[in-house]
Amino acid sequence: MRLNEYGRVVAECWAWLGRQYQHVDLDGWVVMPNHLHGVIMIDDVGRGGSRTAPTDMAKHKPLGRLIGAFKTVSTKQINILRGVSGAPVWQRNYYEHVIRGGDQLDRIRRYIEDNPRMWEMDRENPAAQNTGGEESWLV
Repeated sequence: MRLNEYGRVVAECWAWLGRQYQHVDLDGWVVMPNHLHGVIMIDDVGRGGSRTAPTDMAKHKPLGRLIGAFKTVSTKQINILRGVSGAPVWQRNYYEHVIRGGDQLDRIRRYIEDNPRMWEMDRENPAAQNTGGEESWLV
């Protein structure tokens, strides 16, 4: 993918997420023309402890709030570039999947890496030419 100006904003805001929150590590990710694929690893060290200081957890956002922060920051920056205020950029929700092991993580990393080459067949591509039936969309 060759990113346009908006894509570069999305990439920078995604990288910002990993820098902004100490409990977040970003693994494989790719910005697509109308969506993003990414793996977020959340370090839960300190969770569940009765002695955890509230200030330590103040920036420990759960996944939904992390995605919300990313969408908010990237939307604001893109709208500045577009010269508009409050215009939507992202869909309302997001898809999540808990990765349960190394083999699954490797498969998802390959999917993310290969995704740009598969754009012509991607179900998110409005001009997709998929003729292989629903199963060809599956990961």
